[in-house]
Amino acid sequence: MTALHGLREAFSGRLLLDEDEKAPFLTDWRGRWRGQACAVVQPDTAQDVAGVLAWCHARNVPVVPQGGNTGLSGGAVPDGAGAAVLLSLTRLNRIRSVDPANHTLVAEAGCTLLQVQQAAEEAGRLFALSLAAEGSCTIGGNLATNAGGVQVLSFGNARELCLGLEVVTPDGELWNGLRGLRKDNTGYDLRDLFIGSEGTLGVITAAVLKLHPRPAGQVACFVAVPGPAAALQVLGHAQSRLGSALTACELVSHTCLQLVARHMPAVRLPLQDASPWYVLLEASDGRDENHAREAIESALEQALDDGSATDAAVSASLSQFEALWALRENISEAQAAEGKNIKHDIALPISRIPAFLAEADAALMQRFEGIRLVTFGHLGDGNLHYNLSPSPERTGAEHAAAFLAMEPAINRVVHDLVAAQGGSISAEHGLGVLRRDEAARYRSPIEQRLMAAIKQALDPKGLMNPGKLLA
Repeated sequence: MTALHGLREAFSGRLLLDEDEKAPFLTDWRGRWRGQACAVVQPDTAQDVAGVLAWCHARNVPVVPQGGNTGLSGGAVPDGAGAAVLLSLTRLNRIRSVDPANHTLVAEAGCTLLQVQQAAEEAGRLFALSLAAEGSCTIGGNLATNAGGVQVLSFGNARELCLGLEVVTPDGELWNGLRGLRKDNTGYDLRDLFIGSEGTLGVITAAVLKLHPRPAGQVACFVAVPGPAAALQVLGHAQSRLGSALTACELVSHTCLQLVARHMPAVRLPLQDASPWYVLLEASDGRDENHAREAIESALEQALDDGSATDAAVSASLSQFEALWALRENISEAQAAEGKNIKHDIALPISRIPAFLAEADAALMQRFEGIRLVTFGHLGDGNLHYNLSPSPERTGAEHAAAFLAMEPAINRVVHDLVAAQGGSISAEHGLGVLRRDEAARYRSPIEQRLMAAIKQALDPKGLMNPGKLLA
C-alpha cells in the first residue's frame, strides 16, 4: 500500500485494490491472457485521467489503458508482474454534444459503440461504425485499435470516422484537439498518431465523431458464387450499379454456413442448393427501400447473366434483412461453439484475394493434417478472417492440443503468404501481444526505427501499455 501512496488523492472515481474486485479487468475477453495489476482505477473525468497519468509518470509506474475489454489480441491486459496500474475508461461515458448541422457528435472514450449509435439516431443521423461487440466495446477502444467492421467499404474504418481527439499524454498533460473540422492543414496530424496506437502513446479520453444521413431504405442480398474470383466479379457489378449506395460486401465460405446452421438451429438458409462460396451485399438508399432493391436486383441480373452468380435471395422486409445478416454475424460464435480455433485477421489488396486463397488453402491442406478452413470477411475492403478449426472427426482433448500446437507453424505459412501478396497480418483487431512479434518480422528496418522514434518521443519512459504493439 505504501507504493500507492497519493494515488487515491490524484483523481476522483473508483480505486480497486481487492484482488476479487480487480479480477474482471485482468483477463481478456477470449480468456487467453491473464495479468496482474497493483491497482485498477476508474476515473470520472478526463482531468482525473490526467491526474492518474501524472501520478504514474512521477513514480515510473506502467499504465495499461482499457475500454470495454473486448479486444482479440491481448492489448488491454497487463503482464504478470503486477507493477502496472490498469486504467479503465468506462466511467467516462457521456455524450458531450451533438451537432446535427455539422454531422458530428462528441463522445467520451468510455461510451459504448451502441450508445454512440443511439445518440446519432436520436439526432436523425447515422454513426456508421458497426461491430458485433457494439453493446460492450467502447469508442476509445475502437479508436485505439482503429476498428473496422462491416461498413468500411462505404464509410471507412474508425480513423475515417473521427475528426478530432482529446488525449492525455504519458506525463499527464491534457491535449484538447476536439475540432470538428474536415479540413485542417496546420501541421502534423496528431490525431492520427493516437488512433491505432493501442494506448502506447497516450490515453484517448474523448473524440469528435463524424455522422452521416440515415438511409431511407436498406436491402440485403445473399448470393451464391462458384469461387472467390466470381465473388470479385459480383462486387464489381454491385459497385458499378450502386456506387456509394453499396454499404457492405461480405464473403462467406460454405463451411462457415454449415457451422452456423449446426449451432444456430433457428437460422434459416435462404438458398435451396449449396454453393462453395457466398457473397452478402447490402445497399442503403437515401430515397426509399424500393429504389435500393431495384438497384441491387439490376446488379444481380448482370452477375447471373455472366455466371459470376448462380443464385440469390433478396430481402423483402426488415426481418428478412436481419435474417440474412444473421448468417454472417453468427459465424464467429458458431466457430467458437465448434471448439478450438486458430484465427488470422488479415488485409490484402482486393484483387489478390483469389490468388491468396488458392495458394494458402493448398499450402495448409498439404502441410497440416486434421484442419478445416473457416474463411469469411469483408470482401469490399480486403479484410479476411482466415480461420481454422480441427476436422470434424478430430474430437477430444488430445486432438485439440495437437491442433493448437500447430498454430505457430500455421501462422508463419499464412503470414508469409500475406506479406508476399502485399498484405497486412492485422487488419482491424490490432497487434496487442498476439501479433506484436510477428508484425516486427514483416516491417522494414526504417519503418521499425520510425515507429520506435515516435514511441521514444511521446513516451520516453516507456510506461504506456508496455509490451504491446512494439516488440
